[in-house]
Amino acid sequence: MQFGNLIAGDAGARMGTSADIERAWKILEQVMDPEVPVVSVVDLGIIRHIDWQQGHLSVGVTPTYSGCPATDFIEEEIKLALEKAGFIKPKLERQLSPAWTTSWITTRGREKLEAFGIAPPVDSPNKGTLSHNEPTVRCPQCASTHTEVISQFGSTACKALYRCHACAEPFDYFKCI
Repeated sequence: MQFGNLIAGDAGARMGTSADIERAWKILEQVMDPEVPVVSVVDLGIIRHIDWQQGHLSVGVTPTYSGCPATDFIEEEIKLALEKAGFIKPKLERQLSPAWTTSWITTRGREKLEAFGIAPPVDSPNKGTLSHNEPTVRCPQCASTHTEVISQFGSTACKALYRCHACAEPFDYFKCI
């Protein structure tokens, strides 16, 4: 048994530092969402916490919605990225409460969505969303707000398909949930 091991069967356990936590955040900034590969899991705001528990890194992850088909893949990518960076047996915790909302997408994440051609969510979930009032969505191509919804479902379940009347381009809108 080496110095730092907590128990014989817990190889790789050690005391973590604030530098470890900071480094883990930097690593997760490089783990991209598989459906929008320009936005990281940190940009999406799905990383709820990173801390050190029982000698290992612990990461809390909230899926963008229950039943998201990418959840298992994203969690595996997070774990692989951390292991590749030298973190031994990182622990991932799926946190379903509170539920993720598009309000958790960072400003940088919203900018990346728009630069990629996806209109970021407008505002946050509110009564207008629940009463099916359509938001004013800005075209990511020409910035016009003269747009219309074509379909409530775009390239993925979390996006709606819009069309811009100014430039005539169709585009995805990341729904506000």
